[in-house]
Amino acid sequence: MNTKKYYITTPLYYVNDKPHLGHAYTTLAADVLARHLRSKDIPVLLQTGTDEHGSNIEKIAREKGVAPKAWCDGVSADFRELWKTLNIKYDYFIRTTDPAHEAGVQAVFEKLLKTGDIYLGSYEGLYCSSCEAFYDETELKGKNCPVHGRPVERVSEETYFFKLSKYEAALLEHYAKHPDFLSPRYRAQEIVNFVKSGLKDISVSRTKVAWGVPVKSNPRHTVYVWFDALLNYATGRGYNPDGNSPDFADAWPADVHLVGKEIFRFHGVIWPAMLLALGVALPRKVYAHGWWTVNGDKMSKSKGNFIKAEDVVREFGVDALRYFVFREVTFGQDGDFSMDAFRRRYNADLANDLGNLFSRLMNMAAKYLDHRLPEKPGESEIFRELSSWTPEIHRSVEALRFSDALEKIWQGVSRLNRLVDARKPWELAKTDPETLKLFLHEMVWCLRLIAGWLDPFMPDTASRMHMQLGVGRTSDGTPPQKVPPLFPRMQPENKPNDIRTN
Repeated sequence: MNTKKYYITTPLYYVNDKPHLGHAYTTLAADVLARHLRSKDIPVLLQTGTDEHGSNIEKIAREKGVAPKAWCDGVSADFRELWKTLNIKYDYFIRTTDPAHEAGVQAVFEKLLKTGDIYLGSYEGLYCSSCEAFYDETELKGKNCPVHGRPVERVSEETYFFKLSKYEAALLEHYAKHPDFLSPRYRAQEIVNFVKSGLKDISVSRTKVAWGVPVKSNPRHTVYVWFDALLNYATGRGYNPDGNSPDFADAWPADVHLVGKEIFRFHGVIWPAMLLALGVALPRKVYAHGWWTVNGDKMSKSKGNFIKAEDVVREFGVDALRYFVFREVTFGQDGDFSMDAFRRRYNADLANDLGNLFSRLMNMAAKYLDHRLPEKPGESEIFRELSSWTPEIHRSVEALRFSDALEKIWQGVSRLNRLVDARKPWELAKTDPETLKLFLHEMVWCLRLIAGWLDPFMPDTASRMHMQLGVGRTSDGTPPQKVPPLFPRMQPENKPNDIRTN
């Protein structure tokens, strides 16, 4: 019997500072996909976590006057708290300081030393301390890091190398045989071209960084932070070349690694090459989404232009944020975050389209249905029409086309709003009460359908709708409730003053 779980991962988030909306975006996407699959009774495992080693953490902890582990404990807890605030339901949270992960990293390093895939040498290159990554001169913007815009420094030291060059042909063959491995496809060619241009062996250890996983056979070296962090996807499931946990077979290979586009190369080139060297199956998909920008610049802690998700949630509610980030921008592409755009979406889509529709219909149901909500949909043309959209919406979610799914759902919301305006139930109440009851029965079932579609994106809203619509109750006679607005309209004079981009 196949017990393989659908395994979804986020990248590990670096604990050099507190989390922001840019981090939340990836994890929210993973949560939407996981919730959708669970609703179809598909066993899911969602792993997220924090990346806690490296020179940056060493430096920050020293500046703060605390031990590196104490600093990591605090910021890692901040990430878990934000996931709780955003109603993200993960299954496992891994930290690279976890003893089992560190033991797995050491065992992998020793195995690859024995096979010759890792060897000792010396290195000189251009290094960005913010990325903790080396760059060729051709990759720089002027003399600056292409991601952080900061000057790089020339570094020279003894180091262990990983034979990335050995896996050039195997990677190209895998890309060709598995066209969805690098996703979305419009980003794939960049990776393919990079590999075709020729791969060089890469440095995978440091002698000048104490805060890291020591190389077991040569403790003067610590494992390079990226090599260490990438292994989390396997070690988090119990992988260790000296003996795997049974959990590893239940989850591996990963079904989708969700990452930001700035780390696509690490996940699309270095990580699969590491797995090839270990003889471990490659993940099925690496999906690189775009950035949220503010005034055209990538949202980042180092630039100080990030949006605090907690501030948005405090003013508008968590589901409004979850809705906005996936409706405003096609997942995979870049998008510019604007509070003006957020307010427009909130008032137009949530307060007016959905919230007003739901309040009007539920208040009429409470008044005119004699305290009875329908148990069965009956012969409803509009319900049959909307029900036929379900497979399309599900395909969109499973293909990570979140904005397409929400666009279709809002077509349903608009369809119901137009139908209410055309049928004028407030007039039917005076002229044809029985027809009004049938109409309200139709609308109740259509709203139940929409609530089900919304559940992965807006779980709190869907839960409130389900409760008020009598979902899960077994008999006619559930009393309709008069309901407060799902999304109270935000008036201009009530604009929050404390949502800042720093």
